[in-house]
Amino acid sequence: MPLVLISGFPSSGKTYRSQQLCESFQRKIQESHQPKVKRLTVLHIDDQGLGLSRDVYASARLEKDARATFSSALKRSLSRDVIVVADGMNYIKGFRYQLYCEAKAVQTPHCVIHIGTPVSKCRELNEAALKAGNGGYELEIFENLVFRYEEPNGMNRWDAPLFTIAADDVEPPCDAIWEAIVGSDGKAKVVRPNAATVVKPASEQDYLYDLDKTTSDVVAAISTWLSDHSGEGGSQVLIPGSEQEITLPLSAPSVPQLQRLRRQFIGLNRQHSLTKSRIRGLFIDYLNDVFQR
Repeated sequence: MPLVLISGFPSSGKTYRSQQLCESFQRKIQESHQPKVKRLTVLHIDDQGLGLSRDVYASARLEKDARATFSSALKRSLSRDVIVVADGMNYIKGFRYQLYCEAKAVQTPHCVIHIGTPVSKCRELNEAALKAGNGGYELEIFENLVFRYEEPNGMNRWDAPLFTIAADDVEPPCDAIWEAIVGSDGKAKVVRPNAATVVKPASEQDYLYDLDKTTSDVVAAISTWLSDHSGEGGSQVLIPGSEQEITLPLSAPSVPQLQRLRRQFIGLNRQHSLTKSRIRGLFIDYLNDVFQR
């Protein structure tokens, strides 16, 4: 069933709120008389359960591997009969977009829960946990994660519907969240996957070659434009062979960032039977989604 994505500052109480949500969902399932609801199960995925320590955030490589482990566990678990509560940092909007695509690919609803604990309170809780030897992040890691945190924005479809839980809230808005992801009658809204996320056997000859070449050409066109315009961000780039434009973010993407996004798109579409002529347009749509602010 749905994906419930938890996001918040380090030491903001994400796991505590996740456990509250899991308990509420389990009660609703047990008390329901509707067969579609009764067959649901609740799965809590977090770093600790996956054997990931807080030290992974001290290294870009280790953090990247940790995100891949988290994403893989979530992808394996997503189905229409499982409510997955993804309790992790999830502080990068590009990563939240990736998880949103995974949920949409299996046609299941999704929502984002923002743990709105202020930084000052998080810092206080983190220092107390360190002193007590009961978890916590090393101070340098904590400050770095706070600095890099990209707060969810309900205007972005990958962050919507968005629910914020304030630090002094006794309980999360469990009923509203349940209504959004399951529905009062057990019939949540139908999620239709994008053409770019529907998994079908690749049937066209040389499909993977075209997928690689077309996306490479788009990245090359953006890189050339940035080089010719001194790396200027916030502009629109017309891609050769397409009538669509890419709107760059104010902070222009680097070549490694563009290549990373290209690899992500290829990973999502490696097994798809996209029409070759549509690859360019779908990749442009994908980049515009990621660059949107």
